[in-house]
Amino acid sequence: MKVLIVGGVAGGASAAARMRRMDENAQIILFERGPYISFANCGLPYYISRTIGTKDDLLVQTPESFYGRFRVEVRTQEEVIAIDREHKTVRVRRGEGDIYEEGYDKLILSPGADAVLPGAIRGLNSQGVFVLRSVPEVVAIDRWIEERRVKHAVIAGGGYIGIELAENLRERGLEVTVVELASHVIGSIDEEIAHIAEKELEKHGINLRLNCGITAIEEKENGLHITTTDGSLEAGLAVISVGVKPNSDLAREAGLELGFRGCIAVNDRMQTSDPDIYAVGDAVEVTEFVTGQKRHIALAGPANRQGRIAANQIAGMDSRYKGTQGSSIIKVFDIAVAATGLTEAAAKAAGIDCDKVYLHSGAHAGYYPGAKPLTLKIVFERATGRLLGGQFVGAEGADKRCDVLAVAIRAGLTAMDLADLELCYAPPYNSAKDPLNMAGFAIENIVTGKVKNFHWEQVPALDGEAVTLLDVRTDNEYAQGSVPGFVHIPLHELRERIGELPKEKPVYVHCFSGLRSYVACRILTGHGYDCYNISGGYRMYGEILPPDWNESEEGSMLRAAEVK
Repeated sequence: MKVLIVGGVAGGASAAARMRRMDENAQIILFERGPYISFANCGLPYYISRTIGTKDDLLVQTPESFYGRFRVEVRTQEEVIAIDREHKTVRVRRGEGDIYEEGYDKLILSPGADAVLPGAIRGLNSQGVFVLRSVPEVVAIDRWIEERRVKHAVIAGGGYIGIELAENLRERGLEVTVVELASHVIGSIDEEIAHIAEKELEKHGINLRLNCGITAIEEKENGLHITTTDGSLEAGLAVISVGVKPNSDLAREAGLELGFRGCIAVNDRMQTSDPDIYAVGDAVEVTEFVTGQKRHIALAGPANRQGRIAANQIAGMDSRYKGTQGSSIIKVFDIAVAATGLTEAAAKAAGIDCDKVYLHSGAHAGYYPGAKPLTLKIVFERATGRLLGGQFVGAEGADKRCDVLAVAIRAGLTAMDLADLELCYAPPYNSAKDPLNMAGFAIENIVTGKVKNFHWEQVPALDGEAVTLLDVRTDNEYAQGSVPGFVHIPLHELRERIGELPKEKPVYVHCFSGLRSYVACRILTGHGYDCYNISGGYRMYGEILPPDWNESEEGSMLRAAEVK
């Protein structure tokens, strides 16, 4: 059997290695239009700061090592430019030179994705403007910084690559501005969780311009003049990182079916509309695991699994791809931001009636030194408790909890099942009740009606004359900051002072994290009050409500409603 593979990196290289392990006698040829067949794409930004010390450290396999281990013939600097499906051949161009044909029995496409270059930005071809998708590109950026002695860099786009690059440029000693068209960075998480990451970026000197876009880039004698929708910037370097698009032109020209946003359509065997042609990696559409909808999710882990499945299928093994959850994590200076499954925004866009809980805890037992704060947001289906997704932010433990939740979603567990997870505990590593256990308890209380859940973004719309707003934090906490309109009764005084709260009004309660306010709600419910717990507590107040809310009409209304 003769198998041709178009493109290396995660999907293509994985397919080639698996194909050899499944069939020692197959002829396998891998074409790569660039100079490298397998490199650490996700590690590229870390070369800028020399966290990854040399260019060679980014190379996972070379053509020589790949041939030595797998006997796969690798042809770098050769681009497959056409597919003749009828005759089962491909046309290949060697560098800038001659074109030849190569036949196949089976063909695997792994062409990846290209950086989006917005047509609305003038001057993208200016000297000093880059994208970052490959080793040659990161080397070019590095050389430009060194030779031009760049002091200030502008990054268009606050996604994963943009934020990682911003951090590493800052570590390199540059002033860095991130220009993001959306209202928050890291579009794969919800806005209030992104705010935590934004504060970390700003703490480390990153200048964020949100709700802002670049309209033009102009070369000047001393660098670049960058025009944005809210002003202008001067910089020695600009990197365009606003997203990727599937590199599906080869498939389209061959008459293969395309799907979501021009991605190559495949079935769960990774077969295209031609049963002898498979496609994997960043160029294919995937089934989003939670909703079953078609999406474009460009991640290395899924690409590796898809390459393995395509090889298994060609070798006669019935292996299937079971969808993508979008599990991901990013380092943002001293914290990590991790996510899996659906965001709240995505769940609502999919028409799912969802709710959420926020939790704030230490990454390990509070009485053991060094516990660092960890924030969780778990999104679930309101009626059933079905787990939809989660987001985690903290200096420690975000990856661990996100991975556990990813498995729970994949296994079909409900949010209530989180309460029963038996997870490792020792004071340096965890609490006896893991934060995910606590999330399970909280969601079980909501689904079973033991407490009514409420959220800060809903508070401004409350009728200040018709409700009671209650803060049950300690006197010391209250003195350090409070929300206008909330009467303060510490939890330990609530039973003795419960008569101060009018029974005919619903009571909306918050503490710092949501735990003590839950206890308060149980006390109030036991005394006949209609009570709501504001999830996430005071910790989420500043993340969710706009900075000017206290001075807004709604804020004035709530101040007027304070219970004396």
